Amino acid sequence: MSTEKEIVNKVASSGLVTFDLEDYYQPGERILIDIKDWLYQELILKENEFREKLKQHDWVQYQNKFVAVTCTVDSIVPTWAFMLLATALQPYAKMFFMGSLERLEERLFEESLSRIHWNDFKDRKVVVKGCSKVIVPTSIYVVVVSHLKPLVSSLMFGEPCSTVPIYKAPKSPPHLIK
Repeated sequence: MSTEKEIVNKVASSGLVTFDLEDYYQPGERILIDIKDWLYQELILKENEFREKLKQHDWVQYQNKFVAVTCTVDSIVPTWAFMLLATALQPYAKMFFMGSLERLEERLFEESLSRIHWNDFKDRKVVVKGCSKVIVPTSIYVVVVSHLKPLVSSLMFGEPCSTVPIYKAPKSPPHLIK
């Protein structure tokens, strides 16, 4: 008579749904254009020189890439300069954005997350996966909580075999019988 016990995968039978932010990463090269490099002595925008640099610049290098446009020096750059730059990028870049590369990454994740049907997580036990092959901005985890918390029965962080509890919905009080 065998005394072996059947091994039960408790994680698989727990009903946990894994939410992997890596699935919402948009692959592609990210590039930063710092407009300071287009200013006279990295300080002053001279319109004619700026327009000439726009004409001479090789825009094809941004083909199908994600581009962040910023100015990292304390200089007054008129709004129209950024608009001209955007006009030049538009035929080439997959997406361009005003801000840092970090903010561009956040924007790309936010765009991907906007296509989720969040109600699919209603009354579910959800684990937001903690390990990823891509860097996920911390702010995106906060965005995910804002969408999931009102819907889920529980929210955890980590891996299904080792989670950190984040939120558990209160149990509904039993109906009073009169």
